[in-house]
Amino acid sequence: MTFADFLNLFVAALLLAGIYAAMSVGMTIIYGVMKIVNLAHAGFLMLGAYFAFELYERFHIDPLISAVIALPVFFVFGVIVYYLLVRRLPKSNTPTLASLLLMFGLWLVLQGIAYRIWGTEDRSIFTRLTISHLDFGIIGVPTLSLIVFGAAIASVAVLEVVLHRSWFGKSVGALIQNPYAAQIFGVDDGRTSRTSFGLGTAFAGFAGALLGTLFSFSPEFGRQFLLRAFVIIVLGGLESVSGVALGALVLAMVETFSIQFVASSYQPAISYGLLVLVLLVLPGGIAGLMKKKWKLA
Repeated sequence: MTFADFLNLFVAALLLAGIYAAMSVGMTIIYGVMKIVNLAHAGFLMLGAYFAFELYERFHIDPLISAVIALPVFFVFGVIVYYLLVRRLPKSNTPTLASLLLMFGLWLVLQGIAYRIWGTEDRSIFTRLTISHLDFGIIGVPTLSLIVFGAAIASVAVLEVVLHRSWFGKSVGALIQNPYAAQIFGVDDGRTSRTSFGLGTAFAGFAGALLGTLFSFSPEFGRQFLLRAFVIIVLGGLESVSGVALGALVLAMVETFSIQFVASSYQPAISYGLLVLVLLVLPGGIAGLMKKKWKLA
């Protein structure tokens, strides 16, 4: 591998890490507050891609603008799902079988609806940016990937500010640390859970719209990214939003550079292997490891 090849792979991994972080942060918020492993996240990603596709095909709205529009639309959708289904789940400090089955069933329902509306044919969103390319010396960057990276990083940065500067962020932090104590001190568990599920769904729709500009998609779209999102949040420490960025970077680097040694058909095995390794060696994730180092210091 030449130095130019290394740089191009490194840049490609950075760009991939941005979109990975955006697609995973929604799962982290929902798990942190509600202790729900949101398997329906894959369905929300898929709907986000079709949302951008329909706005582009019917109204010629740029898919990058559609991704922004998806944020409020999917937030409302998430709140509706919470009211109809999620709030009926029993409260628990650990993931329950009932929540897993509910989220898995919702995912299957969303897939079935997508098959009914769009069929089995793969769709793609092709714009003038799809084939555009930028060259920075020996480094070549697809224009669309760079814009998607910027949008993804900006959204995660805004979320980080919200979590540190708003009532919602303080409520989330309190519920993650100790849900019972948080409620005793006046944290509205229902309001925070409702907002968290809506926000997690909003980020899934947003990320799905962005992913739809980079990859072709069908009703099965989202399955491959669900595994990656789960690996990322485990790497990041399950309840750490900032850890998601580190987890996304690690997974993107491993996947990108492993292409040199492993056939693309075996890429899912890398994610599975990394997940098993982290669960065995680093169950607290990168964030947990960093906290231990700070305490020792």
